[in-house]
Amino acid sequence: MTKPAPFADTTGALAVRAGRLLDVESGEVTPDRVLLVRNARIEALLGPEDGLPDGTPVVDLSGLTVLPGLIDTHSHLVGEVQTAGVPGTTTTGAQEALLSVRNARVTLEAGFTTVRDLGAFRAFTDLALRDTINAGELEGPRMQCAGAFITAPWGGGDVVGLAPDIRLPEGLRFGVVTSPAEVRERVRRLLIGGADVIKCIGTGAVLTRGGVPGAPELSEKELRAAVREAAHYDRFVAVHAHGADGARRAIRAGARSVEHGSMLDPDTVAMLADSGTYLGVDLFDGEWALAEGNAVGWPVDTMRKLRETMETGIAAFRWAVEAGVRITYSTDSGVYPHELVAKQFDTYVRFGMAPLAAIRSATVTAAECLGW
Repeated sequence: MTKPAPFADTTGALAVRAGRLLDVESGEVTPDRVLLVRNARIEALLGPEDGLPDGTPVVDLSGLTVLPGLIDTHSHLVGEVQTAGVPGTTTTGAQEALLSVRNARVTLEAGFTTVRDLGAFRAFTDLALRDTINAGELEGPRMQCAGAFITAPWGGGDVVGLAPDIRLPEGLRFGVVTSPAEVRERVRRLLIGGADVIKCIGTGAVLTRGGVPGAPELSEKELRAAVREAAHYDRFVAVHAHGADGARRAIRAGARSVEHGSMLDPDTVAMLADSGTYLGVDLFDGEWALAEGNAVGWPVDTMRKLRETMETGIAAFRWAVEAGVRITYSTDSGVYPHELVAKQFDTYVRFGMAPLAAIRSATVTAAECLGW
């Protein structure tokens, strides 16, 4: 017989009994707590002596530690795992959409209840996935979606590697821009089309054929145009930037976050810390890609870039931790299988981040970055 409790309506109620409960803000671990959830919201935190409304179903996790749902601030749920090939050209749009259904489900099963999905090569495909999940028709995490990449021609977000006389459909090159005016127009189309965030490619990319990760691509004026246009819609801009020059352009332009940052120098890390710009660091994907590439024979140039950016990325991560940069859990999942998305906690801790700080990077800090 349960102790009477001041909850008259049990509609949608669920109790989660935690052996230990981690408060990610304070860092405290409290034993024997019960979370009362109603209509997908935590309504009350109860002690072992508190009763539950009659008939409330209980999920018994009394042998485990419970923490909030995790957040990945840089994922790519649409399509198959990206390799060193030419993205978006070996699968149909229907295949990519169906693959995204699986990717969303396994991401949720891995403990990630929210993702910021930073661009699909087929424009707006990620928005369709988000909307179907929100409608309750698919299992998956809550999503903030970019819709497409804003990128320079033949840049890190363009489809590169085909013969130059092959013409691709607009949907695969939707965000290719050559001026601030074109940036504003494409950003506007993305946001009116339903995008939650804008993703700009500020430097070359590792897996893009021929790309130079440290080389800046979009100019500071173009990045600033994206930030200003997005601000009209109360939206943020994330900037892919491996190199220090591209990262500094993004910071000065007012980007919400710099993604990757694998070739940053101490001065740029200091700029991140001083400005409060978030840094999305992905380390596990580099380890996975090096092992996968060696096993299946990726191109020599790709493997060289992976080794170089992994080495410099570890150093940049350590500097960022020491400087107090706001680091967000940012996996670039889609480069590797989505069911492995939690593996990066290990790399964060191995390379110098405290365990609680690593958990905060995927909870409190990630939520602040998303504005949720």
